[in-house]
Amino acid sequence: MGRAYAGILGPLACGIILARGLVAGSSAEGTLLAASGGLFLFAAIGYVAGHTADLLVRDSVRTQFQAALAAWNAQPADSTTAQQKTQTKPNA
Repeated sequence: MGRAYAGILGPLACGIILARGLVAGSSAEGTLLAASGGLFLFAAIGYVAGHTADLLVRDSVRTQFQAALAAWNAQPADSTTAQQKTQTKPNA
């Protein structure tokens, strides 16, 4: 997820800075330098944010799964034997 966020935020920042430079009539060198810096800075921020989100989601899913598994294992084993005792056997 970190690479996806970096791939979105970096070019978005670069495009916004290029558009700002074009509208403001700034020099090409200064605009490209600022756009490159924004690209790398926001790509790094996106990577960290995406990696953190991935860790949080995985931890949440793992915790919910372990809780469901513990609840399933805590069910009494006698419930299956009680159902077997109440079933009628077919006549042979």
